[in-house]
Amino acid sequence: MRKWKKREPTSVSAVHSQSNGSHSSISKVLLQRPRINLGGVCAPMKSNKNSSGVCPAKSDKNISGVCPVTGKNNGAEHRNRTGNAEEKNADPRMVPAKCPFGYDSGTFKLGPLSCMICQALLHECSKCTPCSHKFCKACILRFKDCPLCGADIEGIEPDSQLQVLVDRFIDGHARIKRSHAAGNAEVPGGKGKVIYEDVSMERGAFLVQQAMRAFRSQNIESAKSRLSMCAEDIREELKSSEDNLDLRSQLGAVLGMLGDCCRTLGDAPSAITYYEESAEFLSKLPRKDLELVHTLSVSLNKIGDLRYYEGDLQSARSYYARSLDVRRNAVKEHSEVASQVIDLATSLAKVADVDRNLGNESIAIEGFKEAIDCLEKLKLGSEQASLEQRRCSVLDFLHNQLAYK
Repeated sequence: MRKWKKREPTSVSAVHSQSNGSHSSISKVLLQRPRINLGGVCAPMKSNKNSSGVCPAKSDKNISGVCPVTGKNNGAEHRNRTGNAEEKNADPRMVPAKCPFGYDSGTFKLGPLSCMICQALLHECSKCTPCSHKFCKACILRFKDCPLCGADIEGIEPDSQLQVLVDRFIDGHARIKRSHAAGNAEVPGGKGKVIYEDVSMERGAFLVQQAMRAFRSQNIESAKSRLSMCAEDIREELKSSEDNLDLRSQLGAVLGMLGDCCRTLGDAPSAITYYEESAEFLSKLPRKDLELVHTLSVSLNKIGDLRYYEGDLQSARSYYARSLDVRRNAVKEHSEVASQVIDLATSLAKVADVDRNLGNESIAIEGFKEAIDCLEKLKLGSEQASLEQRRCSVLDFLHNQLAYK
C-alpha cells in the first residue's frame, strides 16, 4: 500500500555568495533596461492575480495571435474584431512582438513550464512515480519524497514531451526579433509582411532572470544552459553592432556568470576561460560605469582565486594586482562611494596575502596596513548597515593578518 507523508513547505537553500562579489550586478541592470538588443522578446513582468495567461511577452490590445501549440487564441478573437479598423492604419514597424505560443503577458508565472523547486523554466524535465509531478531533474534528485504532495518517490522518469514544449517555447521567442539588415519578417501563412518592434532586449532579460533563479536554487546546469543561450544571442547581435558598448558590457557580465556556473560545478579550466573572456570584453570599455568596474574586478579576482587554489601564486598575484589597479582608479574618481573603498581594501588584502605566501613579508604588511587605513577612514551611516557589516568583516581579517606571525 502506498505511503503518503504530511510535509512542511520545502525551502530550497540559495547558493552561498562569494567574497569576491557577483557578476549579477550588470545583469540586474540588464533586467531593467527596456530597449537593448539581446535577441528575442521575453521580459519579466509583475504578477497579476486577475490575469490567466502566463507569457512574459509584450501585449497589445489590437494584436491577436493563435498559439501554434494549443491552436487556441486565448481570447484574442474579440480584441481582433474590435481593433481591425485601427490595425489597418497602423504602422507595421510599431507592431509589438506577440508570443508565438499565445500566452498572455499579464503575469510572469510560467505555469506548467516552470519547476516549483527552483521557480525557473524546466530543465531536463523529470516525472516522479507514482505521483507524476514534474520538476527539473537536478532539483528532484535532492528529494526522497515529492515536495508537492509528499508521496514516496519510487522512481524518476524523463518527460521528453513536456521538455520539448519548453524548448519550443524558448525557440519560439528566439524567432521573434527584428532583423535590422533584412527589415521585414514573413507573417505565418504568407499573407503579408510585418516589421516587429525592436524588443530583443527582453529575451536576454528573461533568460538571465531564469538563470539567476536556477543558480540560487543550486540548479547549476539549468542556469548554465540559459546563460549560454543569452551569450549566443548577444554574440549574434554583435556581428552587426561591433561597437555597441551596452552589448559588450552585458556579454562580459553573462560570461562572468557562466564562469560562476563552471566554478560551482568544479570545472576550473572552463571557469577560467569564461572569466578571462569576460575580463577581455570589459577591459576594453570606458570605465565610467561603476557596475562595469565592479564586474571587471570580480572576474580578475576569481581567476586569481582559481590560480591560487592551483598553487600558481605568481599567476594569482598577477590577476589580483590587475583587479587592484582597476579598483584604485575607481576610488580616485569615486572616493565617496563606500562600496568601492571596501572593494579596494579587499583587493589590497588579496595581494598582500599572496605576497606573504611568496615570502615577501614586509611588502605584505604594507598592503595589510594600507587596507586597514582605507577602512578605518571610511564612515558609514546607519542606513548602510550591510556595508558596515562587510567593512567590519574585512577589517577583522586584516587585523588578524597583522597579528599573525
